Amino acid sequence: MAEIIEPIEEYGLSSKHKKRSLFSKIGVVGCGRDGRHIVSLTALSGMEVVFIEVSQERIEEAVKDISNGLDTKIENWGLTQSEKRATMGRIKGSLDYNDLRGCDFVIECIRYEANGERSTELRKEVFRNLELVLANDAIIATNATTVIISELAADLKFKERCISLHFPISHSEARLLEIVRGTFTSEEAIEKINLFAKMIKHTPVPVHESSGLVSFRLLITMLNEACETWMENVASLEDIDKVFTIIYGQRYGIFHLADIIGIEKLVMMMEDMFHEYGDKKYKASPVLWRLYRSKQLGKSSGRGFYIYDENGKQLGPNKLI
Repeated sequence: MAEIIEPIEEYGLSSKHKKRSLFSKIGVVGCGRDGRHIVSLTALSGMEVVFIEVSQERIEEAVKDISNGLDTKIENWGLTQSEKRATMGRIKGSLDYNDLRGCDFVIECIRYEANGERSTELRKEVFRNLELVLANDAIIATNATTVIISELAADLKFKERCISLHFPISHSEARLLEIVRGTFTSEEAIEKINLFAKMIKHTPVPVHESSGLVSFRLLITMLNEACETWMENVASLEDIDKVFTIIYGQRYGIFHLADIIGIEKLVMMMEDMFHEYGDKKYKASPVLWRLYRSKQLGKSSGRGFYIYDENGKQLGPNKLI
């Protein structure tokens, strides 16, 4: 029998040299509320996702919460059981950064501290760890609404692949992605993330690096004005929210939305914006500070502008503000 000496890869009998599609595997560092949203969103879009957490307990907690979120979609006829199984099969939790090797794109999304801040030094450490395991052209991103990406990228060798993103997570149909160019960000990185946005069915919005971006600059000024309106006894919390939802076609009232995002995050964001721009319109209202200091932080704590049951259902306005 004649010996076959021709290479067979080109005839489809081997995947050795098969080119892998962009964003077939992505990573997420930190799987708190924001991280879980990103993991679920990308896995539902058909991507393999590896997320990094600090303990096995937190990995199991994140996987359970993501699974419960998909169950809610099933209950609302937005997903089938087989689609859920396929989605969960694309998700892997890990304690080891080496499991991120082969990722085209990794998003830093470490958890917020109890006071609503995220450690800059810890985020820099995450970026350094990522550069050690990722290919030189893999994109490293942070999920942020502050002026941070240029600072995080400054210590890296390949700074041009660093970018900042903001995923609004107030509700599942908020399909917009703010894409933030830092000092070092290349045009190639921007183009890749525009493609990623389309793959997850989000509208990309280019934004220059600035505190609050577009989404929070609009929200903060509306929230402060709503607080002033309520403190002047012009209308009740519920009625101000009705005006906001009915007249302006919003899904949630401004106070309800603040509870969903988290009072602690909003107060810290407003402090950052006040220091960045020096304009008192960004200074948090006394009402927000009262809620923040008393740890009435919104839906996550069961009490904010409104009171919530253990399932997150709104029960009525908070009479203790």
